[in-house]
Amino acid sequence: MKRSVVASALFVLLPVAALAVTSPFERLAGTWSGNGTIEMADGNREPLRCRAAYDVLKDGMNLQLNLRCASESYNFDLRSSADYERGRVTGVWSESTMNAGGQLSGRAEGDRIRVVANSQAFTAALTLVTNGQRQTVQIQSQQPDSRIKGATMTLSRN
Repeated sequence: MKRSVVASALFVLLPVAALAVTSPFERLAGTWSGNGTIEMADGNREPLRCRAAYDVLKDGMNLQLNLRCASESYNFDLRSSADYERGRVTGVWSESTMNAGGQLSGRAEGDRIRVVANSQAFTAALTLVTNGQRQTVQIQSQQPDSRIKGATMTLSRN
């Protein structure tokens, strides 16, 4: 009798545990640093040095990001606050050197987060891929008249 009660309890609890939502933000928590490349609209490329800090809040469902990068002639300071729910990522972003900001939206699947950041003057696609202690960040401008085409960074957890 005890075995059937235990077996029944496990049968009921296992599907519930399998449905538990884990946030893709949790793997980002902490500070990261590394190098990358920024590509200018004229085709020139410059090396970047970057630092990122991710604060994960609200049981893993909210991410506060600060990504700072600098090259010889350009730097940026990107901040965002994003929420995760059922695969969807939504939030806001700002960039202080261009005095720009707006909305972001996209999806998170597995180790990949893809969002589009929009404002009245700027649109860019942002992809983060995190594997253990290593992360790649790609930012691609969607504006044909932008001075920057994009940036790619490889970061390691500090």
